[in-house]
Amino acid sequence: MKKDPISSAVACNLCTGCGACAGLFPDMIRMIDDPENGRRPVVRKTPQGRLAADKAIAVCAGVGSDWTALQTRDHTDEEWGPVLATWEGWAQDLEIRHKGSSGGAVTALAEFALTSGTASGVAHIAARRDDPRLNEAVISLDRAGIMRGTGSRYAQASAAETLGAIAAQDQPMAFVGKPCDVATVTKAIEAGAVPARNIALTIAIFCAGTPTLLATQSLLDRLQVPKTARLTDLRYRGNGWPGLMQAEWQDTDGTRRVSRGIPYAEGWGGILQSSRRWRCRVCTDHSGAFADISVGDPWHAPPQGDTDAGRSLIVARTERGRAFVEQAIKAGVLIAEPRSRDVIALAQPNLKATHGAAWARRLSTRVIGLSAPRDHGQKLVGLWLALSTKQKIQSVLGTWKRVLRDRLWRSVRVSETPQ
Repeated sequence: MKKDPISSAVACNLCTGCGACAGLFPDMIRMIDDPENGRRPVVRKTPQGRLAADKAIAVCAGVGSDWTALQTRDHTDEEWGPVLATWEGWAQDLEIRHKGSSGGAVTALAEFALTSGTASGVAHIAARRDDPRLNEAVISLDRAGIMRGTGSRYAQASAAETLGAIAAQDQPMAFVGKPCDVATVTKAIEAGAVPARNIALTIAIFCAGTPTLLATQSLLDRLQVPKTARLTDLRYRGNGWPGLMQAEWQDTDGTRRVSRGIPYAEGWGGILQSSRRWRCRVCTDHSGAFADISVGDPWHAPPQGDTDAGRSLIVARTERGRAFVEQAIKAGVLIAEPRSRDVIALAQPNLKATHGAAWARRLSTRVIGLSAPRDHGQKLVGLWLALSTKQKIQSVLGTWKRVLRDRLWRSVRVSETPQ
């Protein structure tokens, strides 16, 4: 029996793990946490499962997205997606600002969506209560629920797994997720899988790629968490900017322990970053081009310590997004000042280089017969030409080196994480 299109996307390293296919067809497709390959869908091997996968592939942003519908006016838009306006600021609420990854802007905007009546609920990611190494997709209806999602979650997450519930409730919802998650929401609306009226607002969080569960375990080892302990909390960011990575657990005798905190640079750059899956490395949208609003770190003006008061870079992608940010500022929910549209490139130089390298990485894999995403309407060649000679060479040779090292020609096979 020929492999269904969702399973094929997984096998060919095209799946982002967004969870939309499982959310829309929960009886036929389920998400599992594979320690090495990430959170991936498994389709039931039945005619009904095949039919569900055939429908679900229409909303899959992993295989590609269409940029032609995005309004691009100049080089900034061509590189980053629509940038209507930018601000640098933070949440007025001190608790939100402190617990947020940078300035707490995402959490503040999410809560404002509820209190302003813009949305009846907010779909987002939170740590699983029974296993903080893992994430779960939730729809929060109040502040307490939204606060569960504060701080970055540098682990596999499937925010779009909420799409089935969003489609069924027929109420306006705000959606918070990675850029690939929001791109999938856009495709789901275009495909008619989710009514447009049910998505009141989309917020994307800048993303450099998602580490695997094996990387999380390496982080816990660095934090000296015993393997026999019961993990009760794991924070990657927040409690100041950029925050410390820190774990809490209970020993076998029930004693509560707290690990030492390690800096963001040590945890991300020294442990987690290297485990990102290949699909993340050929991604051409790390900053949420399809969202109404996207939020990231303003690294052009970095904090002086590990737990400074946070600041956020806020980008309006649509007129709806711009109006909502302006309302939040007027209401005192956000304290923010306008910035020039090119600040995004100053704040995220690493993501800018990654966008440029993606074209050569994709082309290099196709040359040797492997699959790569197809994003229509994005001018990737120009971004690659803007790289230095050294970066151009690295984008090609580095790709072939990784193909050999990771044996990317092999089909990805997923297995469930032992509980």
